[in-house]
Amino acid sequence: MGILRSVTYLFWNTQERRLRAAWRILVQLFIFLALSSIPGVLFASVAVLMSGNFQVLLEPTGSFYAWLQVASAIASLLAILISLLIAGKLLDRRPFADFGFHFRPGWWGDLGFGLLLGAFLMLMIFGVEYLAGWVMIVETFQSNVKSVPFSTGLVMSVILFLCVGIYEEAFSRGYHLRNIAEGLAFPALGAKRALVLGWVLSSTIFGALHLGNPGASIISTINISIAGLLLGLGFILTGELAIPIGLHITWNFFQGNVFGFPVSGTTPFVSLIGIQQGGPELLTGGVFGPEAGLIGLLAMLLGGLLIVLWVRRRYGRASIQERLALYFPVNRREELVASSESSFGEQG
Repeated sequence: MGILRSVTYLFWNTQERRLRAAWRILVQLFIFLALSSIPGVLFASVAVLMSGNFQVLLEPTGSFYAWLQVASAIASLLAILISLLIAGKLLDRRPFADFGFHFRPGWWGDLGFGLLLGAFLMLMIFGVEYLAGWVMIVETFQSNVKSVPFSTGLVMSVILFLCVGIYEEAFSRGYHLRNIAEGLAFPALGAKRALVLGWVLSSTIFGALHLGNPGASIISTINISIAGLLLGLGFILTGELAIPIGLHITWNFFQGNVFGFPVSGTTPFVSLIGIQQGGPELLTGGVFGPEAGLIGLLAMLLGGLLIVLWVRRRYGRASIQERLALYFPVNRREELVASSESSFGEQG
């Protein structure tokens, strides 16, 4: 009986009547990977049958490769939404909205701020590099994908980065950050410290997930982890994914499709401006893009400051929402939501 009790304790939280955080994360990851891989495999199979050549899927400038990226992004978005619905019902025992999707009026205002912030930060990066002579405009309306018109490539890019911005934030912040924080919320540590630690750990995982990108390095991985902290800041201050999603979408889109920089090592399908990158790689990020450079890091720090100022002005204060590290049974949820809205959310 002692061994059985120990095994049960390892997997099951008897007080919360649900799996422990580590197992919830692993099961949700399995569901997400299973759901997202099926459409990609089907698309790849069709592409190979149509072309008769497997190599078409590996050619970065080929149209099949580009369409595969878009199809995979759409599949990942659908997979994360479905997996969160399943995980919320069966694993976390919470509604989907609690992963950062309470679509109150303030949510949409924060989304708009995030969209503007991502565009502004990338404009600043480009402006600094251009004035310093580290980047030169060599072309306009540049297409990097064979047999794909600029307009088509632009639409593909919008779809791609919309999907990426939503599913990566739902995955890394909405699910990972919150569950890691709940798993660490021991009485000795406290909810606030657990949330901060979950913020750091989930951001580190986010950076590690980009290790396989073209041109990745230790520096780029560290900087992407810091980018994870920037993206997670809006979540831990508001409890919602509006700011992170908006920021993520336009940071990527303006980085690649407007200013022609590599996006985490990948070449954009099209860009309004075709550039020739120069300058010190330590500052510009080189082939990985601004995210691996000191200028990108400074932009992230500025972005963090602007997020704090926005939240303080919009909600009257900018404080860590330690409730994100606490689990409340379903029968206490209405009481918690009402209390939260009266003290914070309704001000938006």
